[in-house]
Amino acid sequence: MHQPYPSGAQMPEQSQRPAAPPPVRMAVNLMYAGAILSAIDLIVGLVTIGSLKAAIKKADPTFTATQLHNAEVGLVLFAAFFGLIGIGLWIWMALANKAGKNWARVTGSALGGINTLFVLLSLIRPHASLGLVFSLLVWLAGVGAVILLWRPESSQYFTAMSGTGRSQADGQPPGPPVSR
Repeated sequence: MHQPYPSGAQMPEQSQRPAAPPPVRMAVNLMYAGAILSAIDLIVGLVTIGSLKAAIKKADPTFTATQLHNAEVGLVLFAAFFGLIGIGLWIWMALANKAGKNWARVTGSALGGINTLFVLLSLIRPHASLGLVFSLLVWLAGVGAVILLWRPESSQYFTAMSGTGRSQADGQPPGPPVSR
């Protein structure tokens, strides 16, 4: 009988990736929830186009029918384009943060800040009320994810995953190498 591996040989050790701590897992789940809420927000926005027209008319009653139509189409295209990009970014950030990529934690935090600005801007532009509710829910998912990603356990995970974490066995705190 032929054995593909000699019985006395040991398999090479594979480097064990640490499991993501609970705050990172919860942040990833919030990011997936953000993607789902963004998709629902996009669908709601497309379904409630009629209320968008009323909101635009209320914001500027001097619009002609053509101007009203153009504003409506422009806002729908804007929302659809950025809605699809937003869904993709949520999923990308969830996958990258789950894998322990520190750049994704920083990028996700920056995107959370940009989303905060978009939410604030949505308060001053014409919008459907239901769309605003979903925008706020998406924003809350982002805020929760960012807070969880910067918890101490999360920072330890990202440091370990980046390979830059040094053990404290050498008497030095974790950080960049110190020349001796």
